Amino acid sequence: MKTAVLGNQARAMSNFWSVLLRRAQARGHDVLCLIPVADANDDPVWEQKLAACGVRLVRYRLDRRGLNPLRDLLTLLDLQRIFRREKPDALFACAVKPVIYGAFASALAGFPRKSRRSFMITGLGYMFEGDTPAKRLLMQLARLLYRCAFTAAGRVFFQNADDRERFEELGILPSSPVVLMCRGTGVDTGHFAFRPPCDGPPVFLYVGRLVAAKGLREFMEAARLTRETHPEAVFRVLGPAEPGPGGVPLKEVLAAQDAGHIEYLGEQPDVRPYLEQARAVLLPSYREGVPVSLMEALSVGRAVIAADAPGSREVAVDGLTGFLVPPGDARALADAAVRLLRDPELAARMGRAGRTLMETEYDARVTADYLLDAIGARCNPHPAPSAGRIRPDG
Repeated sequence: MKTAVLGNQARAMSNFWSVLLRRAQARGHDVLCLIPVADANDDPVWEQKLAACGVRLVRYRLDRRGLNPLRDLLTLLDLQRIFRREKPDALFACAVKPVIYGAFASALAGFPRKSRRSFMITGLGYMFEGDTPAKRLLMQLARLLYRCAFTAAGRVFFQNADDRERFEELGILPSSPVVLMCRGTGVDTGHFAFRPPCDGPPVFLYVGRLVAAKGLREFMEAARLTRETHPEAVFRVLGPAEPGPGGVPLKEVLAAQDAGHIEYLGEQPDVRPYLEQARAVLLPSYREGVPVSLMEALSVGRAVIAADAPGSREVAVDGLTGFLVPPGDARALADAAVRLLRDPELAARMGRAGRTLMETEYDARVTADYLLDAIGARCNPHPAPSAGRIRPDG
């Protein structure tokens, strides 16, 4: 079986989907990994990691952040040509543009057949914030494109119930695709192995792109507030700059570092050493699919603090694996950090509970097998573990 896996970035494909790629290989699939043509800013290490999974890399043109219709037309034509040449038996796509243009291109090419086209919504992102006229216009455009694309879909996966409900409210989901739930990408619990708490200063870590919608500014303000009374606390930001819409300028992050509020670590090829040094990972994001950064933190055995928002509340179980705070509330974020700063044993208990949750509910191998069953099926696969939220009482 020839399976095409379509993504928007080699780094994301390696970080999030390597378990699925390896397990597809183990099942005997001929796996085509479709990734954008690398540019000068791309680190070649990510393509090397993908190649090490045993997949065949196929490149296409993609402007990840832009809204130029001519460039998007080139993306559509590239994908159509690839599908006609390769004739895949199944397609799995994730992220906004790969889902939309992968659906259109596969329909135009006629490969694979509709029942074996599967698309995952990994989060609603910038276009669905809708808090300015420009964003509302983008949301209407995205709504139209998604609805048209889904008429060519066999299956659509959602990572949380909030996103599915939002699509239904907006009338995006036609009746033709099968709609299924999936617990995010899962986490490789072997790679992100449990580690006991470290000695040293209390470290609070943000892992993610430098994006306003991920609550980065709230994190930096919480760092400032916390360090006013607890200067021993260390707040670190790990992640790449985001030059596209919604990015927090790098100079703003560096200014917070110069003021002594945070430490900026830049982008790192392996986040595990930084997770192990942390007392907790903070992600005050306004909306996620199911955030990989929190799953990785919990797998290592670290407590999490997150905004009480779609996606994050799936794994940040208030009082069990960490704390949930109101979105946009830097003071509440700081107060939660202080609670873990003053009570390291509480942080350790939450980390152990998080590890158990990842092992039992979010293991990437289970997720990958479920998705592969669905991708290759002519009808519904067996149900995945529920994507419902887990409460402190179990």
